[in-house]
Amino acid sequence: MKYSESLKKNKDFQAVYRTGRSCANKYLVMYIKENECGRNRLGISVSKKVGNSIVRHRLTRLIRESYRLNEERFRCGLDMVVIARAGAKERSYHEIESALLHLGRLHEIID
Repeated sequence: MKYSESLKKNKDFQAVYRTGRSCANKYLVMYIKENECGRNRLGISVSKKVGNSIVRHRLTRLIRESYRLNEERFRCGLDMVVIARAGAKERSYHEIESALLHLGRLHEIID
């Protein structure tokens, strides 16, 4: 079983934005960057433009749960930042999960 950590520090997010690669779809944007710690670190960002705090926290939980349940499929040693777009606001868990897996396939980080 893999264990992931969270990206919490602003400097970590900035490093992924600056030097990472990005792909996007209708609901999410994903930046990835190789790291040296041998495990994945996931950061989630939901802007105030997407909605109020209830909406933002709901989307954060959906993205985190989608990643957690599919964690085994992702390659190890990556820093990932997932950004929710405004279109994700009214979406169901399955649509968010599908969008996350789609981005993983675009980045070719899903085994």
